[in-house]
Amino acid sequence: MKTALVLEGGAMRGVYTAGVLDVFLENNLNFDGIIGVSAGALFGVNFLSKQNGRVIRYNKKYNSDKDYMGIIPYIKTGNFISTEYAYEKVPFELDVFDDETYKKSKVPFYAVMTNIETGKPEYCKITSVFKQMDLLRASGSMPFLSKPVKIDNKLYMDGAVVDSIPYEYMLENGYDSLVVILTKPEDYVKKPLPPRLTNMFYKKDYPNFAKAVRDRHIMYNGQMQRLYELEKDNIAKVIRPSKKIKVSRVEKDPEKLDELYRLGRSDGERFLKSNPQYKNKK
Repeated sequence: MKTALVLEGGAMRGVYTAGVLDVFLENNLNFDGIIGVSAGALFGVNFLSKQNGRVIRYNKKYNSDKDYMGIIPYIKTGNFISTEYAYEKVPFELDVFDDETYKKSKVPFYAVMTNIETGKPEYCKITSVFKQMDLLRASGSMPFLSKPVKIDNKLYMDGAVVDSIPYEYMLENGYDSLVVILTKPEDYVKKPLPPRLTNMFYKKDYPNFAKAVRDRHIMYNGQMQRLYELEKDNIAKVIRPSKKIKVSRVEKDPEKLDELYRLGRSDGERFLKSNPQYKNKK
């Protein structure tokens, strides 16, 4: 049996996932493969670098900096979150990511991106966070708030647009069971975006991507229905927020972030009590 860990995105709601993963780290859990999309990828790599607490630490410290996230970097660069600050200064200087420990891990980690010309997902194995930072940045580049990321003369954005909960990729690649961490509560149903907004930003230059953004609610709600079936069949174990905490996708309030992180820890601990077999997972 091969077990995959699947990490949904959700921007700053991803600190919930960070809380669950820190509990997993403290209990020495291991998985045969990991896949993350958007914040799930950006925060999930810290699980393999074994940097307990890093995600909540740097988000609480830097999110409120006007030069890190907000209207100032958006006006200056077209990115609501500063590329230089978030993907260069923080991981290389201010709160250094342990890429050496990450590279020593034998667990394959995949990130999902959306090719905005085709409107299709692409899946990339991340073997070095420092060398492949642009792939992770592309996975987390949110529509309307970010510019596309150019990689090998192709343009990419948020992988969650076309594969928000990428468990099917892992099932198709030989994994028998899943542990899925979601960032939205059980009763969540995604609603469509106003077509005018999508058309204004993307329809002219990237019609396939515009369609994917317009249809995202259909894709997401379908994935959730399929995931419920996998839960019933005992193929998937799902961890999701046990209560609603109002946190923005671009949340800056450190107290709200900490509350969501602590909920993730609490739900992670509850999961292990109900599923003690994962403590010995090799």
